[in-house]
Amino acid sequence: MASKKILMLVGDFAEDYEVMVPFQTLLTVGHQVHAVSPDKIAGDFIITAIHDFEGQQTYTEKPGHRFTITHDFAQINEQDYDALLIPGGRAPEFLRLNPRVIAIVQHFAQHKKPIAAVCHGAQILAAAKVLEGIRCSAYPACQPEVEAAGGHYAQIAVTEAVTDKNFVTAPAWPANPAWMAQFLTLLGTNIHL
Repeated sequence: MASKKILMLVGDFAEDYEVMVPFQTLLTVGHQVHAVSPDKIAGDFIITAIHDFEGQQTYTEKPGHRFTITHDFAQINEQDYDALLIPGGRAPEFLRLNPRVIAIVQHFAQHKKPIAAVCHGAQILAAAKVLEGIRCSAYPACQPEVEAAGGHYAQIAVTEAVTDKNFVTAPAWPANPAWMAQFLTLLGTNIHL
């Protein structure tokens, strides 16, 4: 298996498990992961948030870990990457307002490179207008945005993920095993036990 170069778009209050687990999983199997965030350079950090499902009408939020940015956002060239990863949490609601973030997402979609998005990451996909005709899962509160962007909302269990063309999406961090397994398949990653 050839190592893939993956771009990961993060921001403050991204969901901790949706940042840490994919980042470490992809590194574990030999891929390169470049974590970037607008207005941040390598060595800066974001603050993550831990979202949990404790019986309320929506998730609860607690402080997460500091996550170190690995590369300068201003210096990246999306043409140098094989795939894109977009964690959820609250970060997507402000990342989608950044024109450069939108251009990056559109590049990956137009070139049919693998894109993995989880939870509120679908907000960025919707804002980039890349969901037309795509079956897409997300946190249930994002269903109207997925549908308004022309996507087909996939109402699946919180532990499941869905692949449609070059998109792998999931509703939240409990789906990390399914989400990462499907993303690794799109990347052509073979794991032998």
